Amino acid sequence: MGIDLATFWPRIVDATIETLQMVAFSLIFSLIIGIPLGIVLVVTRPGNLLGNKAFFAVLNGVINFLRSIPFIILLVAIIPFTRLVVGTTIGTAAAIVPLVVYAAPYIARLVESSLLEVSPGVIEAAEAMGAKPWQIIFRVLVPEAFSSLILNITIATVGIIGASAMAGFVGGGGLGDLAIAYGYQRFETEIMIITVLLLVVIVQFVQSLGNKLSKTSRRR
Repeated sequence: MGIDLATFWPRIVDATIETLQMVAFSLIFSLIIGIPLGIVLVVTRPGNLLGNKAFFAVLNGVINFLRSIPFIILLVAIIPFTRLVVGTTIGTAAAIVPLVVYAAPYIARLVESSLLEVSPGVIEAAEAMGAKPWQIIFRVLVPEAFSSLILNITIATVGIIGASAMAGFVGGGGLGDLAIAYGYQRFETEIMIITVLLLVVIVQFVQSLGNKLSKTSRRR
């Protein structure tokens, strides 16, 4: 039997806001962690600016390990850590913790990929002019890779949106939680369709915005 969708619009609006909050905060914290990690991966790579084989091997291994864990398993595996950080394992705040743990290593890899696209000749020219490592990183590497970084961060954001929907399986709130609680468990097909459409709209907006920002920031 159908439902009166009008009675559910406030719930849908609240779930959309929760999803946007999860994605925004998770992205911010993941960038704070992931961007420096990505930079360190590049500069400590053997033969690079601050090449350190042992340090690179350890960091590379840790990131590979975290990247290999499926998000749905990670959600459950770090429940004690989530409870320690936010005091609960249910709700939007609790979903942000595993989202950050999941997305930060992913962003580190994407940042690494973007920075490695920078021509070695540009770096060598900066070194020849006497630039210090930190100057090369922030005045050469990052600016040269900025357009690619934006595209890769857009990809990461879309990934976080998808992961935020999976957080609904453990009561993480947002559109995923609404889709599971009503669209799946109660067979309310209309709710499922609405949540899917809203997620599609959010993803399309993020991707379009990222493409536009990347294009306008491209160095000529």
